[in-house]
Order: sequence, then structure tokens, then C-alpha cells
Amino acid sequence: MHDRDDLRAALETHEPFSSASPEVRERVIASAEIAPYAAGTLVLDAFSDPSSAVYLILDGQVGLWNDARKRPLEPDEILGPGRVFGFSAMITERSVGPKAIALTQARVARLPGEHAAAAFVTRQGARFLADNLLPHHEETLPTRATGYQRLGDLIVESPLQVPASASIAEVAKAMTDQGRTCAVVTLDDGFGLVTDASLRERVLVDGLPPTAPARDALDRTALHTPEDTSAAESLVGLIEADAEAIVVTTQDGRLAGVVTMREFALSPAAADLAVHQQLRRAPTSADLTRHAQEIPSLLRHLLRRGLGSGRVIAVYSSLIDAIIHRAIEIELAKRPDLPADGFTWYALGSNGRREAVLSSDVDSGVAFADGTSPELMSAYREVFAQVDVVLMDAGFTGDAHGVSARHEILSRTDSEWLAAARGWLADPVADKGAIMTSLLVDSRPITGAQRRVAAEFVASELRSHPGTMRLLLLDALDRRAKWRSMLEGWRGPVRYDLKDHAILPLVNLARWGALAVRSTALSTPDRLRACGGTSILPQAQANSLIEVFEVLQRLRLRYQLLQVADGARASDAVLIDQLSPIDRSVVAQAVREIATAQKRLANFSAYVDTDEWTRPAQG
Repeated sequence: MHDRDDLRAALETHEPFSSASPEVRERVIASAEIAPYAAGTLVLDAFSDPSSAVYLILDGQVGLWNDARKRPLEPDEILGPGRVFGFSAMITERSVGPKAIALTQARVARLPGEHAAAAFVTRQGARFLADNLLPHHEETLPTRATGYQRLGDLIVESPLQVPASASIAEVAKAMTDQGRTCAVVTLDDGFGLVTDASLRERVLVDGLPPTAPARDALDRTALHTPEDTSAAESLVGLIEADAEAIVVTTQDGRLAGVVTMREFALSPAAADLAVHQQLRRAPTSADLTRHAQEIPSLLRHLLRRGLGSGRVIAVYSSLIDAIIHRAIEIELAKRPDLPADGFTWYALGSNGRREAVLSSDVDSGVAFADGTSPELMSAYREVFAQVDVVLMDAGFTGDAHGVSARHEILSRTDSEWLAAARGWLADPVADKGAIMTSLLVDSRPITGAQRRVAAEFVASELRSHPGTMRLLLLDALDRRAKWRSMLEGWRGPVRYDLKDHAILPLVNLARWGALAVRSTALSTPDRLRACGGTSILPQAQANSLIEVFEVLQRLRLRYQLLQVADGARASDAVLIDQLSPIDRSVVAQAVREIATAQKRLANFSAYVDTDEWTRPAQG
């Protein structure tokens, strides 16, 4: 009984088991195997065989080797009493390590996965995984993990769906009969979720009768998220909202399924969360900078695991958001006289569109609450300048023109932004109105109020200013797509800038097209979809340009990761003779597609009245 008592004490005081229910801990204790190990004895080799168990050290020390290629001289980690290992192999069901060897006389408990897994499917269990599935595990995650990319990929079964009029008793019975922990309630305006916890709260605490309709027992914390959202981002949201589950919907609003903490915790999605959590919890700007250095490595691992380049770029944008958010918190903590909720921070440019790559500038703007005094705004701008310093130390570049919230022109009150937007629409030539309009409509809130009032105003009112529409189109078409041939090599190495000569011409075209149809879409593909099928952009051409953009972004990301791996700074400029023949052909064809669309739009706008620009395409 001595071993079992020691195990019980360890489970009660160490995560993730201390957060599990007493019933779970007792089942783990009853099924555990406790054994002594002499120094130098192998405890586990999860590189040779996948482990179906979790191991907990009762006393002594155990060394872990997380890389199968390393000689067993110095362990990567040394664990003491109360520490847990082997969960990576249990979760992925593959031989991903580690190798564990007793460094001293030790007692170790083997906890069968069928019982121990229950401790990892709570919110605290997910936090444990986020903190402990560090980047070295990314290198050994199997290709099976590539399925866990989007939130929708975590759906394991069709949801239990009930009408809003169903009684609480009927829903509870259906959940029990089908072994479900939740049920989706169909509502007039969407979907709600009933969980075991919400039923207990509403019936046992609030006193609702079992005959009350299910819509009265909805889980108020449940999140509603599109299926294409990053799984790691969704897990962050679930933890921060202290929610039990996410109702997952398709792009057109239909029900796709439900994802609970269990699906997250038992999938490798938690590994991607590790860097997010490290960034969000960094205690100092130096720690934030150090964790930011891991990002290129993470992006490489995500690509190797088969995650699409578009989604890798979306993950990168979410990591930039996390860094900015934490940098603001760290700097504001030094100024207790400045309220943290006094402004909304906007990502601008490529990060605003969630299309940033390693070479992208981190542009920013701020909207202060109306009534903020000039003195207070000036004090905030000092903080924003320090945030820029932190971002620079973390390896991010700023725009050469100073597109930053530290400048007055990009940090105004809500009313001032709206007034400026009216002025830019009335005269896009004055005060760099065309440039400022482009920045404004690419804005995405990161902190503060989640609204885009001025950007939405521009999208809704631009059609009322046909002269401005035409001038903005001329500005959008000013940067033409072009290709440089290797035949120019007689002058020396030929450099080609993927951003200037291909990406930006398409981004500008898509931005203007979305504005022309009053769309507030942010990403370039979404903007092309919004204006596709109109006179300004036939549907077939829109579809082709979406594919072109994704191909160019994929090449751009891949070559920049190679640059960083070689110790160089990420750049959009590539030597044409270093592109593979296939890549040269792909870029040349992409440029031709963009140039054709630009030429068509220029000719179209010259001969067609602005009132007819957005009519549905004929045929």
C-alpha cells in the first residue's frame, strides 16, 4: 500500500492529474504499475515502440532524450519526483519518443493511457500540453499529425442535434443514450449548445424544471467558429474563454460539428499552441524576443508536416498578433497611469490582411476613444514607440515610411478617423488620400474594440464618389506586374522581387475590386471572390487569380524560409537563376495572368461608365 499511497499523493499535487476528478485519479491508481529502476536502467524507449501509457516519477531522477539521433551522453531533460513523461507518444500513437533512462535509483509509475488520458482532456490538461509539448516534439511529430490543421479536422463524429423546443429531460436522455457530453440546439438565428455542465447549472442551481425547453439551458460560454480556423488559434480561444466546447460551422453557416477539449487535448494541435502560449506568457520583452526567434523553425515544421502554405501564413499572422499583444501589455505595465482599454490597436498592410511572411513589415495604427485628450494620446504614443522597439528586437521590420501607431497621422480618435476617411473620399489626392485609404481598408483590430468603423464607411460610400473610384483604380493599376527574363543576365545576376513585381499588383487589384462592390473582406482571395462574377472581374478570371495568389505566396514563404535557414535575412528579392525551372515557369505564368487582368480592367474602365462597373457579368 506504500507505493499506492505515494502515487495518490503525487497525483493530488501534480498537474495534470491534480485537476482531474477524484474518480479519475482512483482509476489511474488502481491500474498503475509501479516499479523500481536502478541507475542506468532503461525506463521507456518510445522511439522504438509507441507508448500507450504515461509515466510519473515517484522518487529519484530520470533523464529524457527527445532526439533519437543523439548519442545517450547528456539528456535533453532531467526530471524529478512528480514529473510526467511519455504523453507525446500516447497522444499521437506513434513512435515519437522520448527515451527515458533512470539517472539515479528511481521509482516510476506506469499509468495506462485508457485511464490517464482523462486527465489531459480538461482545460488544465490542455494548458499542461501547451506548456510541455515544446518545439523539439515538432520535429518528430508523424505525418498523421497533418490531419490536425483546421478546426474542422478535429471533428470526430456527427453532433447530436435537437430542436429548441425539446425539453431538458429529453435532451439529457438523448445525451445519456448516445454517450455524448453535449448537444447542439437548433435556433432561429443559428445554433446553441447544451452541455453536461450547463444542464447541471440550470437545473440543479437555477432550479429549471426538466420540462423547460433546451434553449433555456444553453452553455453561455460556448464558442462559434468557422471550420477553416486554425486549430491552434481555436484552442487559445477556448482556453481564454474558459469554455467547454466550440460549435463549428461551415463557411455558409451550416452546422459542421462540435469540438470539445478532449479532441484538442488528444490531437497534436496542442503542440502548435506551445509557441502561442510562450509568447502570451512571456514575462519580459527579452523573453518575448527569445521566443520569437523560434517562429521560423515552427513554420518550417508546419510545412514539413504538410500544412498548406496559406494556413502556415495564417498561423504566422496569429503569432505576430500574440507578440504585439504581449508587447503592448509589457510596455503598458510600466505606465499604470495609462488605461489599457483606452485604444484599439490595428494591424495594417499584409498583417492586417493575414498575409504577412517573414520579410513583411509590421505596420500599425491606433484608434483612441473619442474624448481622449491630446496629452494622453501623446503619452500613449511614447508607449507605442517602445512597442516598435520590442518588435524590432524580435526580428520584425518596420515600414521605411514609418507606418506606425507612434505617429500622429496613424493614431487618432474614432471620430478623427471617420472625418479623415470622408476627406480622402472627397479628395484622394490631398494628404496622400489614396495611400491612407488603402491602409485603412486593410486594417484589422488586434486589441480593444473589435470594429472597423472607418474602413466600413469607406467600403459603403466609395460608390457615391465615382471620380474617387476611378482615381483609386488608376492608383491600384500604377504598379504593373512584370517578369524579368534570365536573358538580362549579361548585366549580372538578375534579381526578381516577388512582392513588388507580382504580389502587390494583385493585392492592389483585389483591394480595389472589393471596394467597388462594397465588400469589407480583408484577405486577397476573399476580395477576389467578392468581386468575381461582376463586369470588372469575370468569375473564371477571379478563380484563376486566387490560385495565382496562393501559388506566389507559397513560393514566397518557401524561399524566405530557405534564406533564414542559410543565415540570411528574409527578402522578397530572389536570384532568377536560383529558382528551379518549374518555379521560374510558375512565376512567369502567374505574372502573365495578373498583367492580363490589369490590362483588361484598365481598358474596361476607360470605356465603361462607373455606374456599370459592378453589374453582374453577362453569360
